[in-house]
Amino acid sequence: MKDLSYMRENVEAIRARLEAARLRSIPRFGDREITLLAAVKYTDVEHINYLHRELGVHDVGENRVQQLLERWELLDREGMRIHFIGKLQSNKVKYIIDKVCMIHSLDSLSLAKEIERQAAKHGIVMNVLAEVNIGREPGKSGLMPEELADFCMSLGSFEHLKLCGFMTMAPKCEKNDEYRKYFQETFQLCLDIWEKKLYNIDKPILSMGMSGSFEAAIEEGSTLVRVGSALFADSTEGQS
Repeated sequence: MKDLSYMRENVEAIRARLEAARLRSIPRFGDREITLLAAVKYTDVEHINYLHRELGVHDVGENRVQQLLERWELLDREGMRIHFIGKLQSNKVKYIIDKVCMIHSLDSLSLAKEIERQAAKHGIVMNVLAEVNIGREPGKSGLMPEELADFCMSLGSFEHLKLCGFMTMAPKCEKNDEYRKYFQETFQLCLDIWEKKLYNIDKPILSMGMSGSFEAAIEEGSTLVRVGSALFADSTEGQS
């Protein structure tokens, strides 16, 4: 049995930073809740279960279908909310449709149709976030900003798919504050679409910000941050 106690310090530190950023953001965005999602691509089941059971981090983000399937029976799933946050191929939807609470990476109509088809088979409504490629990076997944409004409006005909908001992954930046322009643009774009195009009265989920940028993301309107390496880094490794 590994000593995972260092994770408690990590989680407490991240929650303190998250709360401080949330408080700083109140004058602009009001008193809102921020979801901490554990991005678990580079960790194992033991760490995930400890995080969930002992530290109260119940939202888990999987990047790979095969990895999720391999872990499935070993996860302590009671009370755990599993999100799919990675690139999703249409032919893999059937494997996860009954296992996740939300798909963060919806970026094409063909994928939306397959999610709709598989969700209908299971008699469920799948929550989704539309992914936007805010940095317009070639080869990176996500819709271009100018495509996002029409795409979101096209989802209205799907009965087994619910658009809950938006997700972005900003380009890699050297300094934390450099992320802000991407987060600001995403927030404004999504707000305009949500209120002016979709006429949605619910508050959208805005998933943006990772280990190196989540504080800036919260201060620019994020409501969900995807933190991985900062949760699982063991500062005691290598020490005698």
